[in-house]
Amino acid sequence: QVRLVETGGGLVQAGGSLRLSCATSGGTFFGYAVGWFRQAPGKEREFAAGISWVGSARYADSVKGRFTISRDNAENTVYLQVNSLKPEDTAVYYCAQDTRRFINPSSWDPMNFGSWGQGTQVTVSS
Repeated sequence: QVRLVETGGGLVQAGGSLRLSCATSGGTFFGYAVGWFRQAPGKEREFAAGISWVGSARYADSVKGRFTISRDNAENTVYLQVNSLKPEDTAVYYCAQDTRRFINPSSWDPMNFGSWGQGTQVTVSS
C-alpha cells in the first residue's frame, strides 16, 4: 500500500505563495495519476489540481492560473505551487493516488483515489 505524506502548508497573507509537496513511499508511483484535493471547514472535499502519469495537468476553475502541479518521478513526489492565495483557499490540502494505473483520468472523482495522505493545512489571512 502506497503511503503519501503532504508537507508545506502554513499561514500566509492574501496574495502570498506556498509550495506543497506530496511524497510517496511503499508502493509504485510511476504510472499513476495523483490529485490534490482540499476541504474547507463545513464543506465537502473538492478537487483542486491533478497530474496524470504522463504529466498532463488539470485544474479546478477556481485555481486555474494560480496553482501549478508538477511531478518528479525520480523522487516519487508531486508538488503544488500555490500563488496569489485568497482567503477562500483556506483548507486542508490532501494528495491522493489514483487506483488505476496507466490511465489519464477524464474526471477527478475522489472515489477513484484509494490512497490518501493525512493533509496539510493552508490558512490564508485577509
